[in-house]
Amino acid sequence: MTAARETLQSWLHRPLFLAMIAAALSTVLLLAGSLFVVMQQIQQRESDQMNAQGERFLQRLEQLFGQLRESLDDLQNQPLRGCDDDMIATLREVSFNYRFVYEAVYIDGSGVCSNRPRQSGLSVTRPPDLRGPTYSYWLNTTTEPNEDRAALMLGRGNFRVATSRGHLADVVDLPPGSSLLVVLDHGERAIPVLGPPQHWPPTEPWPPKSHNALQATQTRLIYRMPTDSPEYQLVLIAQRNGFTVPANAWWMLPISLMLGLGIGFQVFLLARQRQSMDAELHGAIRRGELQVLYQPIFDLNSRNCVGAEALLRWRRPDGTLTSPDLFIPMAENTGQIRQITDFVLQRLFDQLGQLLRANPQLYISVNLAACDVMVPRIGEVIARLLALHRVSAHQIAFEVTERGLIDVLVARDNLQSLRDVGHQVLIDDFGTGYCSLAYLQTLPVDCLKIDKAFIDALGHDAASSGVAPHIIRMAHALELKVIAEGIEHEAQASYLSSEGVRFGQGWLFAHALSAVQLIELITRGRRLLGRRFDDEA
Repeated sequence: MTAARETLQSWLHRPLFLAMIAAALSTVLLLAGSLFVVMQQIQQRESDQMNAQGERFLQRLEQLFGQLRESLDDLQNQPLRGCDDDMIATLREVSFNYRFVYEAVYIDGSGVCSNRPRQSGLSVTRPPDLRGPTYSYWLNTTTEPNEDRAALMLGRGNFRVATSRGHLADVVDLPPGSSLLVVLDHGERAIPVLGPPQHWPPTEPWPPKSHNALQATQTRLIYRMPTDSPEYQLVLIAQRNGFTVPANAWWMLPISLMLGLGIGFQVFLLARQRQSMDAELHGAIRRGELQVLYQPIFDLNSRNCVGAEALLRWRRPDGTLTSPDLFIPMAENTGQIRQITDFVLQRLFDQLGQLLRANPQLYISVNLAACDVMVPRIGEVIARLLALHRVSAHQIAFEVTERGLIDVLVARDNLQSLRDVGHQVLIDDFGTGYCSLAYLQTLPVDCLKIDKAFIDALGHDAASSGVAPHIIRMAHALELKVIAEGIEHEAQASYLSSEGVRFGQGWLFAHALSAVQLIELITRGRRLLGRRFDDEA
């Protein structure tokens, strides 16, 4: 398992492999996104076409039904009753005057007469499919494909008028495989007026009848056309064409490929840059380009320096400084952070060992990375250095960030081991991570360091202006010391001191100093303190 993980990590550090993965993934994602957009466009086009076709059908059907109703009204209003030559002439006249009337029929108890000879398949005696207050409707009166057969019949009183299948087909003009249905019985039954029978009711949920709706399934489009009658609905069902990518959409493939290659190339450059910086950092440690500076920590009441925080800087041969925010995370990922931590500790003792021995009350704090906190190795390293340089354990403090406490239980045990031998433990940048009060109560901690951002907010109307006072009260409740970072103004120092904060660091007191400058600061302060005692004596 370990060998496999190491192999994977080695591959993940190869720029070309990362570039290929990034190019492939980005190309697939771009193609998938483009395909999704095309499918949405196709569905929208189908919807627009069906809506337009439905509106056209409604207009033509309304024209057809209007003629049929108007012809019935004319027949009902004329005085003739009975099957005789005059009635047949009247029926023929109506069929001549109205384009869509294929057959006109009169029915009474004595018989049936029509403008044309009786044709098999047309039953004028069966009950109507729809019975309205004025008109009755017979739907699909014949199943024969002959265009000269009556397909739709309306009735009023003793009269019937029918339109032929050919007239209806001319008006509606259905696409191949489509059907025009009249849906009855509250959506439970459908009668095909034109086209082949369709499975009904649909398995898809049927929307409320009060809405004009288009439903799209994998195989068909179901369009319900609005009608004024609550007794029936007109439904148009069309078969969906197989999914075909529009000709103008093939440009997506080369563009997605080009963008994917571009992203892969950028990943390659970044990986090469990262790999280059990784190698440069390794060489910087060997060439001595890393240097340790010290940010003094002061007692806010006496303004005496009580310690310092060790800070790492990378000054390249051309004099430029590389930010720790850039190379420290990279060192953590590549495992070089252990070597860097050892370097900082070794340099600290080499530069300040004598100062620490001469000033037992002075301490230096060192930042620990997450990997240093999660293993007990650092305790062994510091024990060896303390013994070699004859420095007390309480003079070396360790700072950990909330983000470095990946596993609180493991971190607690390792920090407790350091604390048991006399080291102080500080939580750095407190308030910017995720360390809850419950965890804080269980961690072996001596001091909280308030992040500079919360110190800057003091005295302003920013939302974070109340964070620092809250941290101070919480630290006092837990009997922890507090160090305020980034103090730049006297008003900040005065306010923090009034709130019970004992220690602080920042440019108000001193910038980050070299070892020589820190020794001078401590020595000068000690001389000034001795001179003050002599004057008082």
